[in-house]
Amino acid sequence: MFEYTTHGTCSTKIRFDVQKGRVHSLSFEDGCDGNLKAVSILSEGMKTEELVKKLKGLRCGNKKTSCADQLAQALERYGREAEAAKKPGPP
Repeated sequence: MFEYTTHGTCSTKIRFDVQKGRVHSLSFEDGCDGNLKAVSILSEGMKTEELVKKLKGLRCGNKKTSCADQLAQALERYGREAEAAKKPGPP
């Protein structure tokens, strides 16, 4: 389970699993309960790249980000960390 601490939103954490490039078991801590449950349900099984493409840059009111944008950022971080874990270390 990957965990991401959000910044600038009512939600405080995002948790999810990725299997074969697809998002599973997405959940948000705090925030707008109904909306975030809907995002979680709609995201289930979607490709990480597709979610990032659709959600990145979305804003909530006058805020510079949103819970959806934070999810996109979390997925990007997950991708960077997963890629770094694949690279062999120095000899």
